[in-house]
Amino acid sequence: MQPFRTFTLFLFIICQFSAVAQTKLLWQELYPGIWKAAAGKPEKISLLSTAGAKPQLQALAKLPKTTFPLDKAAIDLKVIDHKIYLRFPLDEEEQLFGLGLNFQTVNQRGRIMELHVDHYGGEDNGRTHAPVPFYVSSKGYGVLIDAARYITVYAGTGVRTNAAHPPVVYDRNTDKQWDAQPYSDAVEILVPAEGANIYIFAGPTPMQVVQRYNLMNGGGYLPPKWGLGFTQRVPTLYSQDDILKEATSFEAHNFPLDFIGVEPGWHSSSYPCTFEWDKTRFPDPKGFLEALAKKGLSANLWFNPYVSPKASLYPKIKPLSGSHTVWNGIVSDFTLPQTRALFKDHFMKTHLEIGVGGYKVDEVDGYDFWVWPDVATFPSGTSAEQMRQVYGNMVQNMTGSWFKAINKRTYGLVRASNAGSSNFPYVIYNDYYSHKDFITALVNSSFIGVLWTPEVRASKSAEEWVRRMQSVCFSPMAMLNAWADGTKPWSFPEVEQAVNEVASLRMQLLPYLYSTFAQYHFEGKPPFRAMNLVEGFGYKPPTVAGQLDATANPYAMSVKKDIKDQYMMGDFILVAPMFAGETSREVYLPQGKWYDFYTGELVGENQKINITPALDKIPLFVKDGGIIPMIPTRRQAPKVGDILPLEVRHYGSAAGSFQLYDDDGISFDYEKGAHSFTRLAVAKNSVGALQGELPTLPTGKPFGYAKEIKWVFMTKTK
Repeated sequence: MQPFRTFTLFLFIICQFSAVAQTKLLWQELYPGIWKAAAGKPEKISLLSTAGAKPQLQALAKLPKTTFPLDKAAIDLKVIDHKIYLRFPLDEEEQLFGLGLNFQTVNQRGRIMELHVDHYGGEDNGRTHAPVPFYVSSKGYGVLIDAARYITVYAGTGVRTNAAHPPVVYDRNTDKQWDAQPYSDAVEILVPAEGANIYIFAGPTPMQVVQRYNLMNGGGYLPPKWGLGFTQRVPTLYSQDDILKEATSFEAHNFPLDFIGVEPGWHSSSYPCTFEWDKTRFPDPKGFLEALAKKGLSANLWFNPYVSPKASLYPKIKPLSGSHTVWNGIVSDFTLPQTRALFKDHFMKTHLEIGVGGYKVDEVDGYDFWVWPDVATFPSGTSAEQMRQVYGNMVQNMTGSWFKAINKRTYGLVRASNAGSSNFPYVIYNDYYSHKDFITALVNSSFIGVLWTPEVRASKSAEEWVRRMQSVCFSPMAMLNAWADGTKPWSFPEVEQAVNEVASLRMQLLPYLYSTFAQYHFEGKPPFRAMNLVEGFGYKPPTVAGQLDATANPYAMSVKKDIKDQYMMGDFILVAPMFAGETSREVYLPQGKWYDFYTGELVGENQKINITPALDKIPLFVKDGGIIPMIPTRRQAPKVGDILPLEVRHYGSAAGSFQLYDDDGISFDYEKGAHSFTRLAVAKNSVGALQGELPTLPTGKPFGYAKEIKWVFMTKTK
């Protein structure tokens, strides 16, 4: 019996060892301020591998040198039952941002989330259009889990018996301090996979954490200039003649319009799709696109990627598709290169080569009862769960590469995204329609490397209409989505002028906005930013013996209140949208003096203010020393060869500067150096008066502005 007992003991030891394996992460500094470690055995399919981004190494090297931002000994890893258990330390006052495109909350501490690509259902539980497993700490570091799995995050909720910093034990009978959710000193993450790559990003500020994350993923996408103009998506069954008439109506109303969204009716069959032009509604697709181009317009085509049995692609794609259908359409396995090649050949010949400008990618998110089930299988061996988490990224990557292959920038819409997607030419949208929550989503998008549009579809009143239109004009894509009801910007005549004015203001601000997107690409700074990314937000630095206290928390306001209804557009403009039924609102001003955009009047400094704006104005505030380059009102974004007058506004009493960016606005030649940065600056002269400095204009580089600059000083100073 002795040999049997020895063998049994041996098996027991082996089983115990295999049940709990690897307890240490070995960190390697992959890029400046970015560390990577492998937990377990990382899977071939991951979020970053399907995104396929190339890091911006030169830009990363320009960020401050820093050290590993966490106590390595406090990071815990266990591999148990083929799953990854991770724990990261958390201080008592620490706030956590990110963890997906959330619509109702900004600070995610105290939440339990299953990060799962889905059609947003109205609560921040991790099921959303971009469940990016990346969080940013107010302490100035970030954590990314690169696994294409349904990841569960306990963001400071679980209390361990052996916690290094356990909560105080209170008696509910007698202690008012008792809390149903005691303090937790850790973020704990469960990854249902054999392994995953873990990334740690240093700051030292939260903004620099986000910059490193975006730059590692290729930098932010720089849209074509026309992509930042106004877009109208037409009703579902509009024909080519209907769409051309729509374009003419925008001209008649003198309303901005740069690209048209063509909805499902362009397909010969949709839900599922053929990706082929309907011959009745679109008898001459090439002629239609040429007619739009003559009006200065680009066409953006809607599709979902599920292939109809009626499609010419169907017999070729069927062997390369999954076991289950979506709306009776086959689900292509885009992890296979031959699948991507077949789609590219078809789309290039029937769309891009005749002038299509971009796509709207629908239905790649959920619900569970719409898309393939988790029991589905795919020919590549990719699991249904993995496919769900990366499908949106793969379609973005694939379609974006087609346009890059012909050196033509695009800009479109998508319903699902994930980590690594900052360099994709897409803005997220959905079917949810809460105006306030749309703004919260815009705030949260800045933490996770995605873009979001608070699109306009319909309104119950003229007041709601103008307020929604104001918000969308201060977002990554100014879009009216009329696919269902055919609304127009002038559908409420009583506010037509106010709507036209805010759309025109967006067009005037294109030099500022385009330069801000260039900053996204070259520096990794999101163009629309949460207040928590603004250094000095809600913070008046205390002094010690007349010196600034560098240890003070510059994000104190966020600890007191979730700031989710205001945001920054670029470095200088604070946007505080209004909502229907509200005549006044609070605005939290960061450190320094702030001025009214429209009048130049001082409104406050590092404080909460109450405002009562008129209906025809979206509240905008400019930082002291802020420089805002503008062009005259126009209906369409500048074209190649346009030379425009430039008005440069300065606000406040401080000196300031701005890097004005320009390129051809349509190609990727800027990546080869065909772009310009021109420093616009205001300083005090010999008698102490502010004056604009004569910039050194670029030679041999694109610069679409007149040499003479009109300087406008918005703030009267003594």
